[in-house]
Amino acid sequence: MSVHPEIKKVLDLIPLTDPASFKIIPEEFRKSDVPILPVEQRVRVHAVEETTIPTAESDVPVRIYTAEEAEEYPILLYFHGGAFFSGNLESYDEVVRPLCKESGYKVISVGYRLAPEHPFPAQIHDGYNVAKWVTEHKDELKWDGKNLAVAGDSAGGNLAAVVSMMAREKKEFSITKQVLFYPSLDLDLSELRYPSLTDNAKGYFVETAVLPEFNSFYLAGGVDPNNPLVSPIREGNLENLPEALVITAEYDPMRDEGELFAENLRKSGVPVELKRYEGVTHGFLGKWTHLEEYKDVYQRTGDFLKNKL
Repeated sequence: MSVHPEIKKVLDLIPLTDPASFKIIPEEFRKSDVPILPVEQRVRVHAVEETTIPTAESDVPVRIYTAEEAEEYPILLYFHGGAFFSGNLESYDEVVRPLCKESGYKVISVGYRLAPEHPFPAQIHDGYNVAKWVTEHKDELKWDGKNLAVAGDSAGGNLAAVVSMMAREKKEFSITKQVLFYPSLDLDLSELRYPSLTDNAKGYFVETAVLPEFNSFYLAGGVDPNNPLVSPIREGNLENLPEALVITAEYDPMRDEGELFAENLRKSGVPVELKRYEGVTHGFLGKWTHLEEYKDVYQRTGDFLKNKL
């Protein structure tokens, strides 16, 4: 379908990027990391607690959301998007709240370290270490001891997939489910191997031409983008990974890599639910979930987390 008319109104106001003159200054870019909705208009949950989790490598700020009082909870770790160099706990508050409410999970939003100050692998280490900390503090968190899921959007979807892989390999704990919202899973842009990188290259918020610079902060120091811990779509063995919900957007340069990853998981015997939202762009959580066509994404995620495929 065509771009949703309400989204097109906004797209028409945004000038196309000139790759020759485009330059990202992370500190300046982060100034736009603010919620869209004022706090009084956000979904209400029973409790929100802000704390810091000490790990061997860093102290990781987190925000813990509880939908309602209970004796025990399944737990979901949420990794925000922002190309590994932007995004924060506050800017994703309006996204995490409805995920908490619809799923009934206790949700821990993870404020992992950001590039370029902390390039790869700081982010995946923070994500993995927080997950491990959860399993070591069962009583404190009232964790049910069974359900530990991960979720994330864009770069956060990458982290959710990688933490799932790391947990499978290390065998210190198990991830039960993974939710990937329009994930960034292939950081090797030396070749535009996915049609969506060309078809959706310009005019849809995130443009293909700027992705190499976005990724450069994370890949500082000559990191190989074909390392499966950088680009999880390069992982050759996807067996025994947690069942997955993969959400993609029609007008997203990264659409096809997310859908290919879902297909690869399915071929490896992993239960997968794939949903493409039509007429919408990358980054639609929070931005466009007030529109009728997209508001069910939180309920869909909640249903997936609460039930088996």
